[in-house]
Amino acid sequence: MSLQIYNTLTRQKETFQPIEPGKIRMYVCGMTVYDYCHLGHARVMVAFDVITRYMRSAGYDVDYVRNITDVDDKIINRANENNESCDDLTERFITAMHEDEARLWVLPPSQQPRVTTHMDKIIEMVETLIAKDFAYVADNGDIYYRVSKFENYGHLTNRKLDEMQAGARVEVNDSKEHPFDFVLWKAAKEGEVSWPSPWGAGRPGWHIECSAMTKCCLGETFDIHGGGPDLPFPHHENEIAQSEAANGKKYVNTWMHAGAVRVNKEKMSKSLGNFFTIREILEKYDAEVVRYFLTAGHYRSQIDYSEASLKEAKGALDRFYHALRGLPDVEEGDLENDFDARFQAAMNDDFNTAGAISILFELVREMNRVAKESQQEAGRLASQLKRMAGVLGLLQQDPESYLQGEQTDGLAAEQIEALIDKRAAAKKARDFAEADRIRDELKEQGVILDDSREGTTWRMG
Repeated sequence: MSLQIYNTLTRQKETFQPIEPGKIRMYVCGMTVYDYCHLGHARVMVAFDVITRYMRSAGYDVDYVRNITDVDDKIINRANENNESCDDLTERFITAMHEDEARLWVLPPSQQPRVTTHMDKIIEMVETLIAKDFAYVADNGDIYYRVSKFENYGHLTNRKLDEMQAGARVEVNDSKEHPFDFVLWKAAKEGEVSWPSPWGAGRPGWHIECSAMTKCCLGETFDIHGGGPDLPFPHHENEIAQSEAANGKKYVNTWMHAGAVRVNKEKMSKSLGNFFTIREILEKYDAEVVRYFLTAGHYRSQIDYSEASLKEAKGALDRFYHALRGLPDVEEGDLENDFDARFQAAMNDDFNTAGAISILFELVREMNRVAKESQQEAGRLASQLKRMAGVLGLLQQDPESYLQGEQTDGLAAEQIEALIDKRAAAKKARDFAEADRIRDELKEQGVILDDSREGTTWRMG
């Protein structure tokens, strides 16, 4: 089965054919770095990390570009509130962003262009749009895109300009020719960071940044453009209008959008008090549990973040690591099974991670069956499991390290081992009441004991 991808533009799955055989050029809208990354950012980070990992495993050379917006109204306002420079603010949160994605096992993109290093390309594109009469300088000094001139405006989100105008509540701006015209370049205000331009000092609007950076990094037409669920309108709609008007070519072949994150079945928002940063979540939950939670559902689906969801994710991940625990580290070799083919078929179906993970669970059941007869054969299957799961960025930890966790609170590992030895001595002396008491004591500390013929192992519950 060839790779099928759901295209937001056509609203259907399509057989993916890259512009250049064997090479994929993909751009994903990144973060505006004025605060710590939140759970919605994590969803997009992990989703497109999995997509990139899979396409590379399938033999594609993937040039994955994710931008950084390092000048913006929110950045300027936050810097002023903190009495610090925009550069100091953005550098601090770029560093934090890289720390967060590394903890979630998100691989760095191939390129991470910043707005502030592409001002010449942004200005050049605005000049082109003015020259082609797709943009105009307003009487307030701002430059706007002339939406009514672009014939296909609204095509990505299946909207028509006249219908949008009829039902819209649009902020009144007498400087605009049309209510839906959007700003390409903002004239500088006193005290704001700005750059010189043919129209005076100023800075870019939000939408033009991506049009300029995609052209610079990937060319006038590229394969895939991705982003979060809130971006199709107006951001991506405006990108299409700018880029196709400026370049005279189709902008993107395939549009992909990750699904939204809800918290306890409500929309995640600061106003509802259910807004969580990645850092806050990782203080409570193991990073791989969070990654598993974000990966287990299809990237386009809406997911619900809750205590129950994280507990379910932890239970599933525990099953994988428990199956891997104690198996010999042996080479996979030539295995005669269909797990790889079925895993690939699931991922070729619009990156169906839920289906792919179900195949991994079937492989675990086969490992457990084989382990009763041959630890070596089970070890070969374990190597296959880790390789396949690695495509999803999962199961790359040592099983003992994962299951026992970091002992930052409660009993230290040495204390746990000592109690296990004490319990073993009690059982040998047939003091089963004392053995049960020790098990219960450890359980109260979150330590789960697993007895087998080979002895007792422990893990954090």
